[in-house]
Amino acid sequence: MKINAGEIRVGMLLEYKDDLWQVLKTQHVKPGKGGAFAQVEMKSVNKNTKLNTRFRSSESVEKASLEEIAFNYSYEDDVNFFFMDPKTFEQVQIKKNIVGQKGKLLTENLKVMISFYNDIPITIDLPNQVKCKIDSTDVALKGQTVSSSYKPAILDNGLSIQVPPFIESGDEIIVDTRNLEYVKKV
Repeated sequence: MKINAGEIRVGMLLEYKDDLWQVLKTQHVKPGKGGAFAQVEMKSVNKNTKLNTRFRSSESVEKASLEEIAFNYSYEDDVNFFFMDPKTFEQVQIKKNIVGQKGKLLTENLKVMISFYNDIPITIDLPNQVKCKIDSTDVALKGQTVSSSYKPAILDNGLSIQVPPFIESGDEIIVDTRNLEYVKKV
């Protein structure tokens, strides 16, 4: 699907120079002299290289068409995570380096959205919030104000996040999967 260069947004996948690119940054520039353009920083999905390029506002680029399918998380091995389609019971595997840190938030039967490009899994989207349990955290210091101070905590899945002082070991909390931050106590 062709889109105008002015419509390029962060997170989009573009087909450019016979490769698939994810947009990291975009800046629309309108100089005093000459035509407007979009300065775009992209990362190759396949080769893991970066590219900084300019598109004139009159140019059009090819937006990659992705197919999003809901899957349930099943299990992991040394190099892959395995997911199952709840309708067809078909399994798909995704390399751990594609999932990244968010793989630690996966729990059995967690519903995720997987984006496919030409039947190849490209990205994975977790629910915005997941429930986690605090494995260990420091004792709150007396006199700290609740609004401004956070303390480090380690979750049962090994992730380290910052939590308010009233959170203790063993508490269940909600974590935002987009930025790995504390949301609320359960």
